[in-house]
Amino acid sequence: MRWRDAAVPLAIFAALAVAPFIGFGQGYSLTLLSRGMIFGMAAISLSLLVGGGGLISLGHAAMLGVGAYAVVVLDHARITEAWMVVPIAVLAAAGFATLTGAIAIRTSGVHFIMITLAFGQMAFFTASSLSIYGGDDGYTLYGRTTLFGTRALEGRLFFHFTCLALLIGCWALVQALLNSRFGRVLQAARENETRTRAVGFEPYRYRLVAYAIAGAIGGLAGVLLANGTEFVAPSYLTWQRSGDLLFMVILGGVGGPHGALMGALAFILIEDWLAKLTEHWRLIFGPVLILCVFFLRGGIAGVLRRD
Repeated sequence: MRWRDAAVPLAIFAALAVAPFIGFGQGYSLTLLSRGMIFGMAAISLSLLVGGGGLISLGHAAMLGVGAYAVVVLDHARITEAWMVVPIAVLAAAGFATLTGAIAIRTSGVHFIMITLAFGQMAFFTASSLSIYGGDDGYTLYGRTTLFGTRALEGRLFFHFTCLALLIGCWALVQALLNSRFGRVLQAARENETRTRAVGFEPYRYRLVAYAIAGAIGGLAGVLLANGTEFVAPSYLTWQRSGDLLFMVILGGVGGPHGALMGALAFILIEDWLAKLTEHWRLIFGPVLILCVFFLRGGIAGVLRRD
């Protein structure tokens, strides 16, 4: 990628790295930044589908929820070691994405949106029915995932940098995929599926692999979200949460994963700021986001690129 495009995400990562030492080291500030990075990972995974493959999903929160509920199931069984929890959660989310994507990707446009929404709602109602894991009331973890037998993730600073390291890894992976032959085929299929087939590439396979990778990253974000809150509820899987993730991608710009990252951080920070001003913050937040879509052509990343 061009240096100018790389400069923005690198600056964001640097800012997140020094934030705990320049006035954001308090518990609440670190928790808020960690939340922003976690949703940044989920938004980056969705940007692979939206920006890379032109696949607008309204069920992506289900990937986040599957990863989080994998932590719940293992925690209930008293399995908390990271080297077991993380791979199982990621594989569970990737498996869910592969199974549902195998059906959804056979459609396009509005039909794809509605099918992903349906699968997401199915996952939501399934989680709500699991009374052993709290049902509608949710499940409180016995403790955070352990790391080689230690409670290192319970330290806010350590958890902050764990989220940052995984965020950088996910951004680098998605950026590398989009810049590779795989990404070029995916984007070519988005522009003209018939022409892509004519030159010998089957878009369905590429889209399914991208869907599975996006699901895996979403599952990883779910593991971090479960550990960050130490609580998991069916609300993690709702279509409203999927809508939030989609809006993060649009707000930041669909041109690359750095746009999704900026959109997620902006979304979380604005949401938190307005919530402090008034209990009716949602009445303000909605119009603010709509105005951003109208006036920030190409999202935040598009504005920075023009500058």
